[in-house]
Amino acid sequence: MKKILAIFLLGAFSAFAADIAGNWKGTAEGPNGKMERTFSFKVDGNQLTGETASEMLGKSKIEDGKIDGDNLSFSVKVNFQGQDLKILYQGKVSGSQLKLNVRSEDGSFSTDYVAERIP
Repeated sequence: MKKILAIFLLGAFSAFAADIAGNWKGTAEGPNGKMERTFSFKVDGNQLTGETASEMLGKSKIEDGKIDGDNLSFSVKVNFQGQDLKILYQGKVSGSQLKLNVRSEDGSFSTDYVAERIP
C-alpha cells in the first residue's frame, strides 16, 4: 500500500511541473540596448533540451537542462568574438512568462531575460 501511495504522489508532483515545452521569446537590457533571444524547449520528464538563438550569437544547443517544478536550468556554448564561452541560465516559469538569470561561467557578465510564450 505504501508503494502505491508513493507512486501516486510522485506522479501527482510530476503533473505540477511547469509546462515549458514550445517556443519562447525573451528580451534583456544590454549595454548597447535591448537584446532578444528565442528559446525552443523540449521536455522529457525532468530533462530540458532544445535550442536557443539570437542575432548576435546565432543558434546554440541547450545542454545540462533540468526542470524541477517551476524552476529550470540549462547551459549553452557560444563563440563570442573568437572566444568560446559557456553561458548558464537559471529561471522560473509562471504561467506564460519565464524569468531567466543569465551569466557567463567565468562571471564576466550577467543579465536577466523576461520571455513570453510564442506560437
